[in-house]
Amino acid sequence: QKFQMMSEIKLPMKKVKAETQSPKNLIIFSKPKVGKTALLADLDNCLIIDLEGGTDYVDALKIKATCVEDIKAIGEEIKKAGNPYKYIALDTITALEDICIPYAEVLYSKKAMGKSWFKQAPDGSLAKDSGKAQYGNILNLPNGAGYSYLREAMTKIIEYVKALAPRIILVGHIKDVLLEKSGGEFTSGDLDLTGKMKRIITSQSDAIGYLYRKGDQNILSFATNDSIVCGARPDHLRNKEVIISEMTDDGLVTSWDKVYID
Repeated sequence: QKFQMMSEIKLPMKKVKAETQSPKNLIIFSKPKVGKTALLADLDNCLIIDLEGGTDYVDALKIKATCVEDIKAIGEEIKKAGNPYKYIALDTITALEDICIPYAEVLYSKKAMGKSWFKQAPDGSLAKDSGKAQYGNILNLPNGAGYSYLREAMTKIIEYVKALAPRIILVGHIKDVLLEKSGGEFTSGDLDLTGKMKRIITSQSDAIGYLYRKGDQNILSFATNDSIVCGARPDHLRNKEVIISEMTDDGLVTSWDKVYID
């Protein structure tokens, strides 16, 4: 195998400046009905791809998708329009996991081991000995074999969306996880995704913020502790809590400029 060499390599002799100070890939998760969608609706030039019907009650740049084919079709229209959005939010990636199951089955069916997944009977219906008929759902394959295809499907779709705008926001729900520490049990809040998928998505993010309400304010926390798993690479967000919105007499006032500073 031949490798193409770079035309010229120049080693840095001094520190190279950061390319950006704001997160390119942001994850926001919270309990239901805290105000994630309303917050996104107030972010200028942010398209919300609504996967759960959560935008019905807000004015926003929004479009609904119920399957992978919808997301791809939306992406093609965005490309035709010249990629006009600065931000694209997937609301929610918790729902995206379910949406990607049929796509994962298609990916599996293209492999040698999955060639009989959609096997047809002579009349064109699904054969009784097909994988789909036997297991119903790819996640029911023995030994959890189907989860790797779900991870592949989700990764492909998220990477597809990332190419549509400079900055991507993945919105998720919180999942309570029972942990043990110092002989006692406590509940920790984490992003509601399947194990390895959660690790892949969070490792590729620049900041993970937990959104919670305190009085009339919504706080976006990037401070990791025993109860909530979050964090951030950018200096202005690392271990910080940001008042991201506040309900006033004039309505909701958001402060996205505290997150996106450039």
